[in-house]
Amino acid sequence: MQLTTLDWVIVLVSLALSFVPAIYLMRRAGSSTTEFFTSGRAAPWWLIGGSMVATTFSTDTPNLVTNLVREHGVANNWVWWAFLLTGMSTVFFYARMWRRSGVLTDLEFYEIRYAGKPAAMVRGFRAVYLGLFFNVVIMATVNLAAAKIANVLLGWPMSQTLWVCAVINVAFASIAGLWGVLVTDVFQFVIAMVASVAAAYFALEQPQVGGLSGLMAQIPPSTLQLLPDFNDWTLTLSVLILPLTISWWSVWYPGSEPGGGSYIAQRILAAKSEKDALGGTLFFNICHYSLRPWPWIIVALASMLVFPELSDITKAFPYVEPSMIGHDMAYPAMLTFLPAGFLGLMVAGLLAAYVSTISTHLNWGTSYLVHDLYRRFINADATEHHYVWMGRLVTALLMLLAAGMTFLLESARSSFELLLSIGAGSGLLYLLRWYWWRINAWSEIAAMGVSFVVATGFFAAGKMGYVVGANIVLLVTVGVTTVAWVGATLLTKPESDATLVAFYRLVRPAGPGWADISRQAGVGPSPDSLPQQLLGWVLGCAFVYATLFGMGSALYGLTAQATMWGVVWVVSGLWLLRMLNTLWRGDVGTNL
Repeated sequence: MQLTTLDWVIVLVSLALSFVPAIYLMRRAGSSTTEFFTSGRAAPWWLIGGSMVATTFSTDTPNLVTNLVREHGVANNWVWWAFLLTGMSTVFFYARMWRRSGVLTDLEFYEIRYAGKPAAMVRGFRAVYLGLFFNVVIMATVNLAAAKIANVLLGWPMSQTLWVCAVINVAFASIAGLWGVLVTDVFQFVIAMVASVAAAYFALEQPQVGGLSGLMAQIPPSTLQLLPDFNDWTLTLSVLILPLTISWWSVWYPGSEPGGGSYIAQRILAAKSEKDALGGTLFFNICHYSLRPWPWIIVALASMLVFPELSDITKAFPYVEPSMIGHDMAYPAMLTFLPAGFLGLMVAGLLAAYVSTISTHLNWGTSYLVHDLYRRFINADATEHHYVWMGRLVTALLMLLAAGMTFLLESARSSFELLLSIGAGSGLLYLLRWYWWRINAWSEIAAMGVSFVVATGFFAAGKMGYVVGANIVLLVTVGVTTVAWVGATLLTKPESDATLVAFYRLVRPAGPGWADISRQAGVGPSPDSLPQQLLGWVLGCAFVYATLFGMGSALYGLTAQATMWGVVWVVSGLWLLRMLNTLWRGDVGTNL
């Protein structure tokens, strides 16, 4: 596949425009770690929300959705649609408390919620585990998706793709700081969305597809269903029931953390007010779950007619490395049908999505390693200028490590899955630590330690031939980990009254879990209302699901079903707007 001169011009202009805000904001970003890692806590809601959705729109995301649809149909997307429950809980229960905390990173939370050596140990360990090991592997998966797309569209080998990507990302992330990342993210998201819609349009134009009506006539109804086939109990359990009942509150993953965290918390902490923190996180969840999926799903469905089997992809692209062939390759394969100009737009969009994700992970991981490890435990008395330059150095090192890991990822797939499984079951702790004063640092240590032992136990059993089903692994890990951390909480001493009172005065959590501490703090009741937050959570989920399934029903030509979802959309949307006006009045006006 050869890009024309027009395509290359579009790609290069898009890339150049992406660097404009980074260069413009370079001096401001480099003035302090607060500016470099949290944009001076001055970002408006639309900027942090747009940045969140751009970050989660990566080169591997449309590939993943394509893989899900081709394997088990549209309903297979419930494995990530269910995490809307997590996202909306962050919006209404946690976003404003994160903003009130005033921390620079979410790991700093550990030493305002807890005290002493156990708290410091948790902070230091998670800085290395998340900022280095976990973060590098996540970036490697994004690199691998970019390499697959470049291999199909450009014929580039993996090494060439990684070198080009490394230079672009290090140059961008090291000078831009979070300010440059936020501003450029919004611009890049627009490009990526336009390109996604164009890809869906031209996928439908293929003669094997015959437009939207031809697609709906040829794809089996079971593939188009928005809910899995309940006759297939195993699939329904894995795809729908467990994600909606267990996974959304128990599984930790960047972008979908129970209680918020990682780069989502980083952007919340960058908001200029609590109102902007809540509004930006809500905007992200609406875009993430309702605006983006259908263009990808349309391309995935069309690919089932153009490339029904993996052998068809292999035959069409003989130059593609055999190890890269999989159902996820169907998405970049479909992009080759884009005409000149639109192909350049798509490459620009995919590059924008890639740079947005990687630059975020670089800035996020660097914030942990510099602020929560180097500054906290190694060199606490250096100047702000020194920490910013350390951040730039660590940014480059993280990118190099991620590029190296990309070459090993296919052979280290099981190790990657192990890395993801560590921490499963600790989600309930992350939800309750804000609302139950009795939780302490030993609760966190027990959750991390037990989940690690259980995860490695199942991993070792699989290596020895005793493979346990994923559903059983999830249930056992969640159950054992929860019993362990709750037991540790009740068997160890609570945090000191001084620590708890200081935390309450800063964050002001609602509910009965802090009643005694609230009286000691002497600052009055929380500005939050749990009943209002619960109502907001329900309305937010109803609004987004109505948008998602209403759009799908309209595309399917199901008028009555689309109308029903439209009614839910209007009612939940109006009610949500009314309730948000009430929540705004609870903003305590922090601007740390």
